[in-house]
Order: sequence, then structure tokens, then C-alpha cells
Amino acid sequence: MSRPSAEKSPALTPHWLICAAMLLFLLVYNVVCHLWGDEIRQPLEESQRILIRTIFYVIAIALFPLTNLLRFILLRLNQTMPGERTAEQRYLVTIIVTQAMIEIVSLFGFIMFLLGDDFNTLYIFTLLGVVGIYLHKPKREELQSIIDALALKNP
Repeated sequence: MSRPSAEKSPALTPHWLICAAMLLFLLVYNVVCHLWGDEIRQPLEESQRILIRTIFYVIAIALFPLTNLLRFILLRLNQTMPGERTAEQRYLVTIIVTQAMIEIVSLFGFIMFLLGDDFNTLYIFTLLGVVGIYLHKPKREELQSIIDALALKNP
């Protein structure tokens, strides 16, 4: 009897679509800022922007390892939690949660731009978002480990 495999089907297509949507959001933020930047800005005083930017950098620095930890926990839960959901469905939740947490980092750049910062801040947070999306992309090995664990649990 053969066991199910992540290699035999396009099982990760919805997972990759989530990543593509996150990248599309990043692109939209940047295009909006370039096309309508002057109209949508609500500049704050420089000292207030520096404080908010610093807080956003601290949150971004904390979110990267926190997202990695959460991904590890979710992967283990996907392998061990009871239920009728398939491995692909379980892994999709993991991808959605981790990608959404990283998308928050890129939103910081958009918010700072709206508050009066220049394109440099927007680009820095955008690049952090792209790096996060890349680091937390779907991986066949992770899906296969969930499939294997579920197959052992439910022979």
C-alpha cells in the first residue's frame, strides 16, 4: 500500500497563492505610495515619527523570531492534533498565520509613509516583508512530515 505524498499532487498550490497574495499586497502598498503619496499623507511632527518608527522596528525585530517559533509550534500541532482535516488543510493554516504575521511588518512601512516618512522607510519595511515571505514560504518537506505523521497515526 502506498502512502500519500506531497510530491504526487499540486498540494501546495493554495499555499503558494497565499504567498503570491502577500507579495501582491506589498506591490499595491508601494504603487499607492508612488501614485498618490502626496494626497494620502498626513505628516506628523518629526519627533513623533521617530518614536513610532523606533517602536515599529522593535516590533519587526521581535516578530521574526516569534513567527519562526509559532511556525514550529503549528507544524508540531499539525502532526499531532486529532481531527479530520487533511495535511494540506492543516499546513495551509500554518502558512496563512505566518504570512499574515510577516505582512504586518510590511504594513509598518506603509503606515510610516502615511505619517510623513520618506520612501526609504517604506522600502526598508517592504524588503523586510519580502524576506519574511521568503523565509516562511511553503516547503514540501514540512508538508511531507505532516502527511507522514498523520499516516502513522491513522494507518
